[in-house]
Amino acid sequence: MAKQENTKAEDLKKNVSYSAKDIYVLEGLEPVRKRPGMYIGSTGVDGLHHLIWEVADNSLDEAINGYAQNIEIQLLPDNRVSVKDDGRGIPVEIHPQTKKSTLETVMCTLHAGGKFGGESYKISGGLHGVGVSVVNALSKYLRVEVCREGVLWAQEYTQGRPTTQVVKVGKCDSSGTTVIFEADASVFSEIKFDWKRILDHLREQTYLVKGVQLEVIDKRNAAVAPYRYGFYFEGGVVSYLKYLLAGQEPLNKNLFYIEKETEGLNVEVAVGYVDDLQSTEVSFANNIKTGEGGMHLTGFRSGLTRTLNDYAKQNGFVKNDETGSLTGDDVREGLVSVISVKLREPQFEGQTKAKLGNPEARSAVESVVNTAFKEYLERNSNEAKAILDKVILAAKARIAAKTAKELVLRKGILEGSSLPGLLADCQSRKAEESELFIVEGPSAGGSAKQGRDRRYQAILPLKGKPLNVEKARMDKMLSNEEIKTLIIALGTAVAAEFNLDKLRYHKIVIMTDADVDGMHIRTLLLTLFFRHFLPVIDSGYLYIAQPPLYKVSKGKTAKYAFSDKERDKLIDEFTKSQAVGAKSKKEEPVEEAESAEEATGQPEEGAEKIKGISVQRYKGLGEMNANELWETTMDPANRILKQVRVEDAVEADHLFDVLMGNEVLPRKKFIQSQAALVKELDI
Repeated sequence: MAKQENTKAEDLKKNVSYSAKDIYVLEGLEPVRKRPGMYIGSTGVDGLHHLIWEVADNSLDEAINGYAQNIEIQLLPDNRVSVKDDGRGIPVEIHPQTKKSTLETVMCTLHAGGKFGGESYKISGGLHGVGVSVVNALSKYLRVEVCREGVLWAQEYTQGRPTTQVVKVGKCDSSGTTVIFEADASVFSEIKFDWKRILDHLREQTYLVKGVQLEVIDKRNAAVAPYRYGFYFEGGVVSYLKYLLAGQEPLNKNLFYIEKETEGLNVEVAVGYVDDLQSTEVSFANNIKTGEGGMHLTGFRSGLTRTLNDYAKQNGFVKNDETGSLTGDDVREGLVSVISVKLREPQFEGQTKAKLGNPEARSAVESVVNTAFKEYLERNSNEAKAILDKVILAAKARIAAKTAKELVLRKGILEGSSLPGLLADCQSRKAEESELFIVEGPSAGGSAKQGRDRRYQAILPLKGKPLNVEKARMDKMLSNEEIKTLIIALGTAVAAEFNLDKLRYHKIVIMTDADVDGMHIRTLLLTLFFRHFLPVIDSGYLYIAQPPLYKVSKGKTAKYAFSDKERDKLIDEFTKSQAVGAKSKKEEPVEEAESAEEATGQPEEGAEKIKGISVQRYKGLGEMNANELWETTMDPANRILKQVRVEDAVEADHLFDVLMGNEVLPRKKFIQSQAALVKELDI
């Protein structure tokens, strides 16, 4: 089979034109270095990795169109990256428009490539003449090697400018392109490639190109053997769906999968349902992940909703007086899906291609899903019943939740005329300067209320642990007093009525004890915000306070430590100063002691003596008095706040499923795999 596929690929290489006349020049390179963010999104870690994606996309496009079967990506010493494929190789002959080598034209000219016209590429992940030239412009060093017709050609560049001619450097077998680049440190804030990020992205890409062999090799550390990962998947997006379902038992054991050409598009969809309240929908257009969805995702949702509604009514699953029509939210509860389309002229919104704008993608996907999913339900009666039972239960919960919301979010409360009694609100009514501290327990709440700056700091103490919303539907969630109080305090409402503009505080700080219970409460609150107030996180309004773990003192002098390392450093500082002070005080008169410790030589209650220094370990915020809590944790001049961010929504969604969901085995495996990272655990 492999030999036949290789032969097919070689035939395609011979029969399809790909030469100088297939490269179309549109404009020149200097704007990239002036405004790199316009082309790669940012000059931070995301933009840095985007360089790899752009070069790898060229190789993947060769594979998508049947011209390459093997791709090798290497992380090399000195922050260099190599991307090699066995595709057709970039043409090297003189280009008729530029009168330069076609290779130099592609590498040094913005909007020059084989995707702008002709038949050399039917499908691509974007206009990659842009991509590779952008990588060249933002690289301190770049070398391209091209194998065509048995001859190996090469050219080198610096910051997008050629430093050598295109020259023959030897002989070679087969064909292909190798790009080696070193990102320019004057452009990027830090040159540090993340191995896990690279593996996750490239694994995802390989799922979408059936039959391509992709190997990733880490050679950065010469002292150890290279790390190697190989990816090869025959199943397409259904293989990716199984990866997303890992650790979860699908309700429809026979997963839905369809691949079909229609209206000039290739549509590939895989669907599974799990016993969960959340949904996971991952969409791609020409192998580019569309994090903001687009027309193809809209078409999938409308097709799925319509098909399930029709099937439910035709087979007596729903009655009009009971649940009415199933909504999009109903049918997406517990849904895990992958949607991939490949089309000739993708129209992306934004340079980083986060959203697909082609209207024809919506109608094509909707049509395919309508037809294929209807047939799937009719052929698989057990799967159909399991899915319908799930979505109908979601519809009933939606109706119950609507009643609960009307009780909690009545008009007067939404307008802020009635705030919860536990909330000690701030004086300011300007959200941009107001802070809300969510504090564990009445004791810590009392200290926080006394120590705060009431002009702009509000305190909301929790009476107990919030509900785990990962396991609870909306109606049960809204009956929980802790969550109900928090929703009212935030002012945004929830679910369909959520309105970020009504958020009353632009700093929401989770402030819990540094013990197991405190961490559990923090995780429950993070789950709540991730599942029901995600825009608050996306807007950068959610933070975690970092109270000190230790108070280290000697006499009247006290300092705070946030880790064991800081504690040991303070003890050493006090010990040294104590030794120096002892020498200078040998002949000084004895003064009256001003503290219990100075008078008795005993540490304060709850503290211990280490090298003659008093060290107090804070188990909870309630152990701090108001002044200490303000000075260490609430004062903007001294405090440490960690901003909560979601860098990978799919990964975060999976992690919350594992940690807070119903399945015990995945959580057990996660805890076992991470146990070595826990240095000290208070129980």
